[in-house]
Amino acid sequence: MLQENLLKKPRHQLSKFMKFTQTNNELILASKSKVRKEILEKNDISCKVISSNIDEEPIKQNLINKGASPELISKNLAEAKATKVSLQNQDQIVLGADSVIDLQNTIISKPKNRKEALEILKKLNGKKHNLISSVSIARNGMMIWNYTDKAVLTMKKFQETELVEYLSLIPDEKLYAYNVYQIEGEGRSLFAKIEGDENTIMGLPIDKIKKYLGNYE
Repeated sequence: MLQENLLKKPRHQLSKFMKFTQTNNELILASKSKVRKEILEKNDISCKVISSNIDEEPIKQNLINKGASPELISKNLAEAKATKVSLQNQDQIVLGADSVIDLQNTIISKPKNRKEALEILKKLNGKKHNLISSVSIARNGMMIWNYTDKAVLTMKKFQETELVEYLSLIPDEKLYAYNVYQIEGEGRSLFAKIEGDENTIMGLPIDKIKKYLGNYE
C-alpha cells in the first residue's frame, strides 16, 4: 500500500459496506472504463457512468515538468476526474480513477494506435515495471478520500513477431482503453512475475473502496 488519505473520518466499523448499499446512495463512476464498472457491479456497488472527458496529457505533462512522482501524477488525475464530475452533480458521491505505467521513472501513456502499442510492448519487453492505480472520491467539488496502490510486473522476453501476434488477439476497444495488456485475459501470459493486487492492476483497488463506502454516511 502506498497511500490512503481520509479527509472525512469514517464512523465505527459495524456493518460497514451494507450501510452504503442499503441507502439511496448511488455512486457515479467518472470513467468510461468497462472493466472498472464491471468490478463495481461484481461487488454489488450500483453506479452510473458520467465520463469526466478530461484531457489528461496537459495535466500529466505539467506534473512531469514539475518533477512529480508517478504516484502523484496518478493521484492528481484521479482527483481531477472525480472533482470535475462532482461539481456538476451536487450531493452525489463520485469516484474517479487513473492508472499509469512507470518504467524506470518514465511514464508510459496509453497507445493511440497499434504502432504505438507495439512500441510500448517493446519498451516493456523483458523488464520490470510498476503499475500504479489511484482512486479518488469527491462530493460537491471536493475530494473526501483517495487511495494509491502499486503493483510490480516483470515481463517475459519475447521476439517482436510474438508481440505482434499478441496484439492481433486484442480488440481495439480494450487495447486503447486499458493500455497494452489486460491481466484478466490474454495479457497474463506476457508476465514472468506479478506482484500486487490484481484489482489494482485492473485499475480499481476495490477492497479499499468498499471499506471507505461502508464507513460513509
